[in-house]
Amino acid sequence: MGGAAALVLWLLAGAAIGWVGTWLARRYALRRNLLDQPGERRSHRVATPRGGGISIVVAMLAALAVLAVREPGEAMAAGCAAAGLAAVAAIGWIDDHRPLSPWLRLGVHVLAGVALAAAIRLHGGDWMDASMAFLAAVVLTNVWNFMDGIDGLAASQAAFAAAAWALFVGQGPVLWLGLALVAGLCGFLPFNLPRARIFLGDVGSGALGYALAGLLALAALGAPLGQRIWLTLPLLPFVVDASLTLSARIVRGEAWWRPHVQHAYQAWARAAGSHPCVTAGYALATLLSVLVMFGMRSFGPTLIMFMYVTLVLAGGLSWRRLRGMDREDA
Repeated sequence: MGGAAALVLWLLAGAAIGWVGTWLARRYALRRNLLDQPGERRSHRVATPRGGGISIVVAMLAALAVLAVREPGEAMAAGCAAAGLAAVAAIGWIDDHRPLSPWLRLGVHVLAGVALAAAIRLHGGDWMDASMAFLAAVVLTNVWNFMDGIDGLAASQAAFAAAAWALFVGQGPVLWLGLALVAGLCGFLPFNLPRARIFLGDVGSGALGYALAGLLALAALGAPLGQRIWLTLPLLPFVVDASLTLSARIVRGEAWWRPHVQHAYQAWARAAGSHPCVTAGYALATLLSVLVMFGMRSFGPTLIMFMYVTLVLAGGLSWRRLRGMDREDA
């Protein structure tokens, strides 16, 4: 697959699947009364349909099917990745209809991580590549689920990361699968911004994290340690907020697996009284991280680590500042 015409067709097809699929998912959610109700553990004020992320799952599964047909040698790897993605989406879809045990969901995520690790091995990766793919799958699936709490945030952050890796690598499965994810998200986002008419739901948020783990594993395949580190930069704003908030809840002895509104982005949204400005702020932070990632192509290992640690520290300070906005406005 190649050429400008194929690229345009690929993007249009993905966006169409995303838009039509989200429209259909919204009709289904309204008919089945699948609504997220406002509450003290929610950041929205109006009952809103959920499950719109199923459209992005369909777009990615379709892209993997096309990849398997066009590249028969990749069929087994694509099949393993598709099986893992489908498993994460399925357990999320069920959870959107009736609450499930978080440990059951985590168990499925672990099995899906094994499937992604197998896909990376079949694609030519070594055991280190496969291990990193497994870890990324389990972590990012849950990070995106934790961080999906205000309009447009999780979807736009995923789009930035996928686009960054697609452009950085510029060829092969990372390019085409990354663009398929971006296109599907472009079809979904008009329903989720500036005011959400449907949410991703667990079916979408978990699947987004899993898809990003797959793209990251492919982009880092066989790369030196320095490049593996800087390739995670588009994830930094989300991962810093999720990890620091999770750590704080564990230290306080709270039930960290339960829904809450303690993330930095949620505190900022409450203080600002607006979701779009927070989504835009995180987008700018991610854009900065992406620019640094591209700039690191010519950096040595020492400078890479210095820049990375500097950005992590800056993220930590920003997290603390944003979390304090609630107390300032009280």
